[in-house]
Amino acid sequence: MNVVYRYSHKDGEAVILSSCRELYNEILEVISSVDCDIHKTKISEEKTMRGRILYSPILLNAAFQREFQSRGWKYDVRIAADLPEYGYSGFRAMDYVKGKLGVEVQFGKYSFMVYNVAAKMTIFHNQGIIDAGVEIVPAKVFAQEMSTGVSYFEQFVWDLKHRGVADIDIPVLVLGIGI
Repeated sequence: MNVVYRYSHKDGEAVILSSCRELYNEILEVISSVDCDIHKTKISEEKTMRGRILYSPILLNAAFQREFQSRGWKYDVRIAADLPEYGYSGFRAMDYVKGKLGVEVQFGKYSFMVYNVAAKMTIFHNQGIIDAGVEIVPAKVFAQEMSTGVSYFEQFVWDLKHRGVADIDIPVLVLGIGI
């Protein structure tokens, strides 16, 4: 796989390149190490693509996990999200963290991409775990080879550009990946 698009939210690319270039290079190595062709195994049962062989987000996520962990990234980093006064006990998790850089790999619905950048990364920053983040998402041409409903870089970036940058946002680099 490779990076086909980049979008720098709140100067994410400049911040990451100046403060953790080695980690950024590791992320690029991870992406290029994932052989997506071996993960095109899902046989669609959806009406609009019945019988088509698609990329499996489950297998792709597992491949990313192996590659990140083999480079020493912490996986599934959790923080408590408890509100005992309301009887709520839970957690928030970030896919990968190394140094002060957080990474989310998202092959799911659009709402998860927005949540990762606009909420979760800010929460992890406020807890002192990360200073910046990277969101890895499929480019449209890649997402079209997955189940319907998988969001993609182009629509995500359009929304981020039109939303604007909020005071609470942290620097994030969005990477659109493809085959």
